[in-house]
Amino acid sequence: SNMVKAVRVHELGGPEVLKWEDVVVGEPKEGEVKVKNMAIGLNFIDVYFRKGVYKASSLPFTPGMEAVGEVIALGPGVTGIKIGDIIGYVGNPMGAYSEEQILPSGRLIPIPPSVDPIVAASVMLKGMTARILLRQCFKVETGHTVLIHAAAGGVGSLLCQWANALGATVIGTVSTEEKAVQAKQDGCHHVIIYKEEDFVSRVNEITSGEGVEVVYDSVGKDTFEGSLACLKTRGYMVSFGQSSGSPDPIPLSALSPKSLFLTRPSLLHYTVASDELLRTAADVFANVEAGILRVRVNHTYRLPEAARAHSDLESRKTSGSVV
Repeated sequence: SNMVKAVRVHELGGPEVLKWEDVVVGEPKEGEVKVKNMAIGLNFIDVYFRKGVYKASSLPFTPGMEAVGEVIALGPGVTGIKIGDIIGYVGNPMGAYSEEQILPSGRLIPIPPSVDPIVAASVMLKGMTARILLRQCFKVETGHTVLIHAAAGGVGSLLCQWANALGATVIGTVSTEEKAVQAKQDGCHHVIIYKEEDFVSRVNEITSGEGVEVVYDSVGKDTFEGSLACLKTRGYMVSFGQSSGSPDPIPLSALSPKSLFLTRPSLLHYTVASDELLRTAADVFANVEAGILRVRVNHTYRLPEAARAHSDLESRKTSGSVV
């Protein structure tokens, strides 16, 4: 009765290492709950773990850092949660690519009844990431100019909408004409198709040589140096991903000509305390309910098709969120 299906990784590598298998989930212990997953968010961090860019604690492992599901069993000592509750979870413990999973009750996020589980699973990790980037790593205000790479991606799409709502001038980079249309709809004032033009010189033109207050860069290797070049004096370089590979090391002295700030944030460090986690999630859902964030669930896959989903994400066939 404890057997369920999950996606397992026995060796690091390409999408083909994702295997659909029987696993034993067991029963929740002290302070834990068992959840039957309804919708699971796909995030680039899942690819990083599958490839070994980030290290899983052991092999084999089940990937996945975000899911929404129904509570089906409570361990001893769990309060404030009942069987049948619809909850979300983000971050650790990894293991969302599973029909059922055991989670610590202190890391559960209540899903508002007005938010569909599929929408919730597509927006928690990405929306909470957007929130810490825009409100904490650098506080975007009216009058700022911001540069957002991968502007049509899952986090990028939300960053554009939110930064626009905060009163910033938003410059986005994308790879195709089709993605440029979406970025415009999501609040980009200027969209640069980086395959057709040099983003550094375009940013220079758009800002009349001033540069931008902040760059949000999830691309890494291919954009990192250009991103630094786009910043104004005392600008903030926020590197939060590396879809094109890890950036080359730079000497500390590279920051000094413009007194630049550089940070490499992780959502987990900004939501360590339970109240931080709940506050961040609540702000995201409030912005979804207010219509400030329009969540684009542009692609859905069945869980056994996880390998195809990863392949599509990595080959830039997707835009918006993938569930």
